[in-house]
Amino acid sequence: MTPQRVTLTTLGVADLEKAKAFYDALGWVATERAPGVVFYQMHGAVLGLFPLTELAKDQGRPGAALGTGAMTLAQNFATEAEVDQAFDRALAVGATLLKRPEKVFWGGYSGYYADPDGHVWELAHNPFWPLSEDGSLTLPADDA
Repeated sequence: MTPQRVTLTTLGVADLEKAKAFYDALGWVATERAPGVVFYQMHGAVLGLFPLTELAKDQGRPGAALGTGAMTLAQNFATEAEVDQAFDRALAVGATLLKRPEKVFWGGYSGYYADPDGHVWELAHNPFWPLSEDGSLTLPADDA
């Protein structure tokens, strides 16, 4: 089994119902809900929403002030138009605009928003990383 994998990403949230409503409004479908946590099945991985105070306790550091914004979650799209459409939908359902999608220095197109808890998402089109039909990403082989 490869050590280069992430199977579950858990976002600490201030209000579980508000966070769930945001992701539901983006079109995500919760596949499992245990008391106090919500899970969304993704391509080969899971996204979880968990209250901040409970996440700190689960990590063995009750009372810790957990923050957000020091990392970026990303979704790649096949076209710039798809980026714009997904970005506008996120803003319409309560995301905070950080940087509107635009052509960027590395030759692609991307923008950033924050979810209601401040978790930063990048939406991008990378012409050098073609997506599979199902939207999954496998980095191209290194020709060097």
